[in-house]
Parts: sequence; structure tokens; C-alpha cells
Amino acid sequence: MKLVCAQSDLSTNLSLVNRAVPSRPTHPVLANVLLQADAETNQVSLTAFDLSLGIRTSFNADVWQSGAIALPAKLLVDITSRLPEGEITLDDESATDGTATGEGLIVSLTPKTGKYQLRAMGAEEFPELPLIENTTAIYLTATSLIEGLRGSLFATSGDETKQVLTGVHLTVKQDTLEFAATDGHRLAVVETTNERPLEDNDQQLEVTVPARALRELERMLAHNAASEEPIALYLDQGQVIFAWQNQRLTSRTLEGQYPAYRQLIPRQFERQVTIERRQFLSTLERIAVLADQKNNIVKLTIDSTAQELTLSCEAQEMGSGRESMNAEIAGEDIEIAFNVKYLMEGLKALPSPEIQMHINQNLTPVIFTPLGGLKMTYLAMPVQLRN
Repeated sequence: MKLVCAQSDLSTNLSLVNRAVPSRPTHPVLANVLLQADAETNQVSLTAFDLSLGIRTSFNADVWQSGAIALPAKLLVDITSRLPEGEITLDDESATDGTATGEGLIVSLTPKTGKYQLRAMGAEEFPELPLIENTTAIYLTATSLIEGLRGSLFATSGDETKQVLTGVHLTVKQDTLEFAATDGHRLAVVETTNERPLEDNDQQLEVTVPARALRELERMLAHNAASEEPIALYLDQGQVIFAWQNQRLTSRTLEGQYPAYRQLIPRQFERQVTIERRQFLSTLERIAVLADQKNNIVKLTIDSTAQELTLSCEAQEMGSGRESMNAEIAGEDIEIAFNVKYLMEGLKALPSPEIQMHINQNLTPVIFTPLGGLKMTYLAMPVQLRN
């Protein structure tokens, strides 16, 4: 195998796939990136796979001789990212001098300033990425996926014992995508328009995908946001694949029944507050400095006579803080408290200049929605105030 490629192409693509390299590999070969070079197409593909999440990406290069080899990921990333811009020659030296025996594979990286040699492993030891056969692709737009992931990923659970809650539940309907995420304390639901409607014979499709895989998908799509090319989604028992252009992400799906989250969202409300989102968020960030000192709780006092929302925090032994802001308030006065982190994360994800809070009582779910723009619902459970 021999090829010449741009340092920037190799480095950029390595950094994408490197995120699927396990930090504690269960088998030595999983600490490697599989590099495949094709002289006919002048394409180089890189693959990383931890047996749950797999990422493959490819780029153009001048391939003199086809071949495949598994290279140590961390070492390759660290060296390549530090090399000067310009051409790099990758050469499988062991293929020419007959030393291709087990651990004896040697690959050289030759930038214009020097030469590096890395011990490699045979490509045949690298596990195959899962394939989904006999399944029709469903096509999604990058924009609808990015919007949905941005508004939902933050609300997934980090608790691995709540297996199904560590993912986003994706429902593909006729012409919309619905993303739902909950950790048991809050819930985010985003509905985006899919400009590539399902074929008439396609059924509604539901799948729960691990948040870790979807964060990588969001990152990869961000590099590709300007492209109009649709994303192909393939789904099979226990496996999901997203594929577009020269990139592919494969992940195991999460087993188990996802909660019936629609039933958690109240339909009627006794109070409604309309407020400027950025002002609300920046005030919360200041109050959070004190809330961090004591159980992360912030109190909201809604005063309909003054048309004012007051945020306050009492951190005994440390101090206290309060700030007020104007708001449009319909309904009676109420005091209500939240975990400040849940409020801030929700407000960051709501994509509009103004938002509405829909409230019933001080211990019933509160709904936050953007005014105009994306169709998003954020539910946060209040906490009990202890005097």
C-alpha cells in the first residue's frame, strides 16, 4: 500500500473517526484505525469501531498502490495533527521487504520534513462494521436532524442503569421527525419538518439511539451542514446506520420500552408567563453562582400585579441574591422552585428570542415553549421549597 494525501485531509478525517476508538479496548485491534486505500477510485477510507459505535469516513488521495492496514489511533492522531501542512506519503514498508508477519507490520509517514514509522496490525484482524441488508433506506435532511438533536440531546440521562433513557427516541412520521429525551426529571420533545417525506408504503418508524452516537452524528453533520444531500437511515434489529456522502455512522440501538412521554405533558394551564429568553438565561447564570453553593435550587416569584418575575437564591452561610425582570404574566401569583441546571440547559436549547412558561401549581410539571420558530416542548419538574 502506498498513497500521498494532504496533511489537513488526513488529520481532519482522523479526528472524526477517532471518537469511536475505545479508551479501554477489549481487544488490542480496537485501539487502531483501519485505513483502506483504493487505487482505482483514489479514495482513502478510515474506520474506527468499539463494537457498539462505528464511524467511517473517506477522502480523496493519490493512491499508488491499494491496500489496507490497522494503525494505532492515538499515535497516528497525535503525530498527524502536529505535522506541517502539505503532502504526506503513507507507505506500507513491510509489504515490500517481506516482514509482514503478525506484529511485524511497519508503516512509514513521510512529511516534507522527515519520516515516522509506526507498528501496525493486519487489516484482517479489524472487525467488520455491521451491514444492514434487505432494508429500504429512509431519507432525512441534515437540517432536520441537527435541529432535533440540538433540542433534545441535553435532556438524556447519564445514568447507565436507566439504559433506555440514555438515548434519544426518534420517531419518523410521514413528513415530520420527532425527537424525545428524558432523564426522569425533565423532558425535551422537538418536532422538525422532514422535507423528504416517507414513501406511501413506509410505516411510521421508532428507534431509541444512544446519546453518545447521536452526539458524534451531530458533530459530523455540522461539518456537512451546507450540503443538500439527504442522510440515509437504515434500521434493523438492534442496529441503526446513518450514511451520506463519504461518511457513515453505525450504532447499536437501545432495547426496552421508551416511556409514553406524550402523556406527561399537561394540556391546560392556569398561568402563562412570556419572557425574553436571553435576559432570563443570563440572570439565571448569575444566580447560579450562589445556587451552586447550596443544592442548586433557584426560586421564581411570579407577580402578576407588577408584571414581574423575580429570581432568588438563599445560600445560608454564603449569602443570597435576587434579580427581577419584566414579564407578561396571565394568572395568579405563585412561587415555584427549580434545579437551576435544568432551567439553564432548557433555555439554551429553546431557539427563539422569547419563550413562554406554562404553569399550573408549584409542584406540577412546567412547560417551556419557544415563541415562533421550531416546534419544541421542554418540561421541567419543580422542586419543593423547604423553609
